[in-house]
Amino acid sequence: MAPKQELPDLFPGFETRTFDTSGGSIFCRIGGDGPPLLLVHGYPQCNVMWHRIAPALASRHRLVIPDLPGYGRSAIPALSDDHAAYSKRAMARTLVELMDALGHRNFSVVGHDRGARVAYRMALDHPGKVNRLAVLDILPTLDYWLKLDRPFALKIYHWAFLAQPAPFPETMIAANAAAFLDHTLASWTGAKSLDCFTPEALQHYHASFEQAERIAATCEDYRAGATIDVEHDQADREAGRKIKAPVLAVWGQSGIAPGAETPLDVWSKWASDVRGSAIPGGHFVAEENPEALLAELLPFLDSDHAA
Repeated sequence: MAPKQELPDLFPGFETRTFDTSGGSIFCRIGGDGPPLLLVHGYPQCNVMWHRIAPALASRHRLVIPDLPGYGRSAIPALSDDHAAYSKRAMARTLVELMDALGHRNFSVVGHDRGARVAYRMALDHPGKVNRLAVLDILPTLDYWLKLDRPFALKIYHWAFLAQPAPFPETMIAANAAAFLDHTLASWTGAKSLDCFTPEALQHYHASFEQAERIAATCEDYRAGATIDVEHDQADREAGRKIKAPVLAVWGQSGIAPGAETPLDVWSKWASDVRGSAIPGGHFVAEENPEALLAELLPFLDSDHAA
């Protein structure tokens, strides 16, 4: 369902298109020239989180910027007891179908937050598709749950809250969705404020949280993260499967990822070719510190030009 109000366009010159996939219709923005690059947003946001870095990336890449299933303007899969439609495996498959529909048989992926979980699952499940993988301020889902001691649990309390059985968390959020959203966004930034988010981007984020069915969808995303996603990660860990594509991990110095082990140490257990570093800021690196993020992303992605 599309938001009721007309929302500002933060991607001038980009196409907006909707594609049918096995996971429902996917809304996306497309623009730029060069090797294909898929940008995947996280919670509690949508495709517009990339608007600060999209112009620089579009000068060197063909960008595909979707809304994940259940988020933004994409279709809302039905909730289920096994949460399978919101597994990162299902979402990854949906986005591979999207890229296939656009004629991109191979591509690089940059993901943030939940979108980074979709991105690394895509690299594990579809190794022939992903050329290069960048993950922003996350560690793998299994590692987060294994690390959940007292300090880290307080930092990511929402993992357990949002994963509670329906309709408890969505009912609580809907009581004052705007306040919940603003608190979540601000509390995960380095400055503990909304200052890094443009008013136009905040309009988009609030438009989604005005829709009860999208609040439910995002909770279902976290229910999958507490169940089926962990099972998929555990199976890969036990089988010794690793990500074949080169991996860039970037995290905010006061973001969420540093709350667990050293990020590069963790990612080296999941991939053979890993690099990356922290940059100043909190969790929302693409909006808090776009220049520093681009300084990490562009050299990493540049090798696609030789492909």
